[in-house]
Amino acid sequence: MTDYAEEQRNELEALESIYADSFTVLSSSPASFSITVTSEAAEEEEENIQVALKFTYAGSYPDQAPLYEIVSQENLEDADASGILTLLEEQAQENLGMVMIFTLVSAVQDRLNEIVDQIKTRREEEKVKKEREAEEAEKVVFHGTPVTIESFLNWKAKFEAEIAEIRRKRQKEEEQSGKSKLTGKQLFETDHNLDTSDIKFLEEAGNSVEVDESLFQDLDDLELDDEDDPDFNPIDLESD
Repeated sequence: MTDYAEEQRNELEALESIYADSFTVLSSSPASFSITVTSEAAEEEEENIQVALKFTYAGSYPDQAPLYEIVSQENLEDADASGILTLLEEQAQENLGMVMIFTLVSAVQDRLNEIVDQIKTRREEEKVKKEREAEEAEKVVFHGTPVTIESFLNWKAKFEAEIAEIRRKRQKEEEQSGKSKLTGKQLFETDHNLDTSDIKFLEEAGNSVEVDESLFQDLDDLELDDEDDPDFNPIDLESD
């Protein structure tokens, strides 16, 4: 007949020796204890993953699986925590009949290390992705975007639409503000009365227009000297 109590005592002594810094007895009846497991592969403090596992022996342990739960976790996502519980279930069923706490804790330790490696891989991939995006952005700045027939036609249609819209708005603003003025040619084309406006003015003035003759001087009163003319030639007069 198996002495379950003896096997459990012996395992507890071994576990306390192996996990001296992370082993804590919680109760003696039933035997319950916790072991804190920390990842080993972390290079930086913020990358460390840690879980505190609580185990409770069943009466017929190790023929019966122990009870287990995660009582605390650090830098561990809930999805990964659920995965650890599933792992403990699988390992417990595979090791029935043998003391198994060390095996269960070792399996969790390996899983935490895998998670850290996955985190490091994702960070490296994100870093490479960002560097690649930065390089592509730099190429666009220095080399520009290649122009295709399709991209040019799209740009041309958009440009023409913008110009048409600008002209429409400008014309509308000019009409609203009264700044739209006709040229002289346009005035004569639209108002034919301007063709005879000067003639009508003179007809209406008639004899009422007075001329001040004193402003004009009789040519006979003007003393004109031929010598004042630089082109004057007395020989030409004699020949005449």
